[in-house]
Amino acid sequence: MYILHTYLLYLTISIGITIWVARTLHLNGRTFLLDAFHGNEALADSVNHLLVVGFYLLNLGWIIFTLRTYTVVDTGRSLVELVSDKVGFVLIVLGIMHFGNIFVFSRMRRRALDRLPSAPPPVSPTGNWGPAR
Repeated sequence: MYILHTYLLYLTISIGITIWVARTLHLNGRTFLLDAFHGNEALADSVNHLLVVGFYLLNLGWIIFTLRTYTVVDTGRSLVELVSDKVGFVLIVLGIMHFGNIFVFSRMRRRALDRLPSAPPPVSPTGNWGPAR
């Protein structure tokens, strides 16, 4: 009977963490994407939404894929250890995906900034900026 509790606890914790991380990334990622896409709100919002959908698909798929275990869960201790191993691995995957996304968008932003035309050097002032006398 412990194995059913293990599965339910693992699914509850992992899915809860995935939803929390996805919401956090969606809310706070918009500013980063607006900067990466030079203020294009429609594009930033669209990419932000697509990233969240992809994030859910990958993480929920991974959670379900790693649900199976061949470990005998016959004590409370083995239940906690197995759930900790599984949830810890989900957290590592979430972190890797997050840093992967940050890396990709940083490169996109850098590439876009490199393509901007360079402005001419500033011109020296020719007069005073104070009030006219």
